[in-house]
Amino acid sequence: MLINFNQPPYTSSEDLYVLQAMRSSKISGNGIFTQKCQLWFENNLPCKKALLTPSCTAALEMAALLINIQPEDEVIMPSYTFVSTANAFVLRGAKIVFVDIRPDTMNIDENLIEAAITSKTKAIVPVHYAGIACEMDVIMEIANRHKLYVIEDAAQGMRSYYKGKSLGTIGHFGTYSFHETKNYTSGGEGGLLIVNDDSFNERAEIIREKGTNRSKFFRGQVNKYSWMDIGSSYLPSELQTAYLWGQLENTEVIKQDRLTTWNAYFESIAPLASSRLVELPHIPKYCEHNAHMFFLKLKNLDERTSFIEHLKNLGVTSVFHYIPLHNSVAGKKFGRFHGKDMFTSQESERLVRLPLYYGLSNRDFQKIISSVESFFRP
Repeated sequence: MLINFNQPPYTSSEDLYVLQAMRSSKISGNGIFTQKCQLWFENNLPCKKALLTPSCTAALEMAALLINIQPEDEVIMPSYTFVSTANAFVLRGAKIVFVDIRPDTMNIDENLIEAAITSKTKAIVPVHYAGIACEMDVIMEIANRHKLYVIEDAAQGMRSYYKGKSLGTIGHFGTYSFHETKNYTSGGEGGLLIVNDDSFNERAEIIREKGTNRSKFFRGQVNKYSWMDIGSSYLPSELQTAYLWGQLENTEVIKQDRLTTWNAYFESIAPLASSRLVELPHIPKYCEHNAHMFFLKLKNLDERTSFIEHLKNLGVTSVFHYIPLHNSVAGKKFGRFHGKDMFTSQESERLVRLPLYYGLSNRDFQKIISSVESFFRP
């Protein structure tokens, strides 16, 4: 049987909560499960304001609206990321300025950011790849000195930390994903916007509720609600948040299960790394990661292609990840790469991801390891 690359997490509590939501009088959103989840994030991350969204894409779009992105504004980010990171700002007319990555973490190189800043720069968007933190102290110092916003793309970073702080709670805003490929899911898609500046709280609620002050109305703060600002439909359904609540009750169980698999991968493949046949992930000392993914780096694109095909023939699904945005048609149209692409393209062509999900059996794990090892045998 084929070992899938991913299997969405399921803990058995989700059925009960989704059924409760279905039988409630409020399934279109902002019901009891939405409130419980948001309170959980505010208490456990912790953060000042947590607003659930239908996706991380929606959370990023809200952040772009909140900082009032205008045509010709520039936003700095890595090219090695998912398209939503850039699209959220391009939709408002911004120009994307791509900066090279660090080869050790695959994160934006914090030492290259300042040289990319111009009079048009509005924000920096660090992406915490694989749940491994960017060097946020340096990034925040640069942003504060130049009066720029920082929006953390922590789509892969739930339950990861930078110097003890939850990813997403350090910049002005943070965004999370609960897509089915993430450590925790809300039944397929789902996202979260973290607001770390109180001055944005009220407007964030308005934007999420289609530009109305509906949230105030439901709290009894106004006797009717009306159109106050621009906005869109950024409220998830109660079925999504009910599913997510079942996951949040088991966050530590899920995290420890994934970490056990991640550590077993690292130890099992270490001999290949010692022989310089592969390169293992690097976890900086300032980072506590969440075992979002386990990846290897091979010599080059050709070897990676052969590796993926070899594992597929043995019944194991492995995948590569992002095609750098600056090499795409839209990336060339809506952005530019600042400086030289020393590592983004080169490192992206070497990286391959192994199956990693909650509940991966020991039998399947052993098959994956033996398949990896067999590729390097003479």
